[in-house]
Amino acid sequence: MTGRSREIALNAGLGLSIAFALTIAVVFGETGLAWSQYGEAFRDLSSGPAEVLWQVRAPRAVCAFVVGAALGLAGAVLQGLLRNPLADPGVLGVSATAALGAALAIVLGLAAFPGAVEIAALAGAALAGALLVAASARLRSPEALILFGVALSSFAGALTALIFNLSPSPIASAEVMSWLLGSVQNRSWSDVALVSPLVLVAGVFAAMASPGLRMLVLGEETAATSGLALRRLKILALIAAAIAAGAAVAVAGVIGFVGLAAPHLVRRAVQGDPRRLLLPSALVGGLILVVADLLARITPTDQELKLGVFTALIGAPLFALIAWRAAREWRL
Repeated sequence: MTGRSREIALNAGLGLSIAFALTIAVVFGETGLAWSQYGEAFRDLSSGPAEVLWQVRAPRAVCAFVVGAALGLAGAVLQGLLRNPLADPGVLGVSATAALGAALAIVLGLAAFPGAVEIAALAGAALAGALLVAASARLRSPEALILFGVALSSFAGALTALIFNLSPSPIASAEVMSWLLGSVQNRSWSDVALVSPLVLVAGVFAAMASPGLRMLVLGEETAATSGLALRRLKILALIAAAIAAGAAVAVAGVIGFVGLAAPHLVRRAVQGDPRRLLLPSALVGGLILVVADLLARITPTDQELKLGVFTALIGAPLFALIAWRAAREWRL
């Protein structure tokens, strides 16, 4: 089987797995339904069971998929750009600045206006992207850009903690904390409509950067002598990552692990090619989050687990194993 055939088979298999996971996420939930109620949900779209399936579970599952796809795409782009298996939106500060914008909007009382928190989060991500693009013009080595991103993430996290600490309202503080833990609970089709176009735009920028990411595997000097416009590549890749991560954080809050782990799960299947890694990483990221959200919903606890907490608890040990195995195949 050729490389192209393997890639098609991989993406097709992931697509079928996602369709199955979405179906299970819609059918099963914390509230059990009888077979007659499932039939009623299909016959009468105004019935109670139909409301549960199509207005509560379905948009939540689709939102989880799109958010996971955004995080997986952002992780694959950044790992390819920086040639570092630990790179993701969280490491470079995009998620932290998006969270800072959302937290500020909540404390200022803007949550009462529909879309205000999401716009603030997107503005925070855009700011991080602009800072990273500006820094990339002066910082030639990937390591230096990573260090800048870590500093940006730490500073944004400190400001978020300061906002949380100085918040005059305990209710606002609780809202900020709940949002920072990450969740797709109570998401609607309007949230899906918000995040989906942004992820598609991020995908376009990532596709434009993908030929350069493949050349970059040879090293910056070799790629430059081959005609690679490194500055253009950095700008395209950072814009793609910032839009994808900002959209994810705007809708679901801060969710870790997915952007780190998704590319590792399919890297060997595409033989480490950064260009062919983008779509499978997005699909795996979406699949991970759909399954994680379903498990968070059906886990028997008094209070539903937050998605960000659940992915960290389950995913961190798995990622440690994956990273350990993959470390020998990377040239930092």
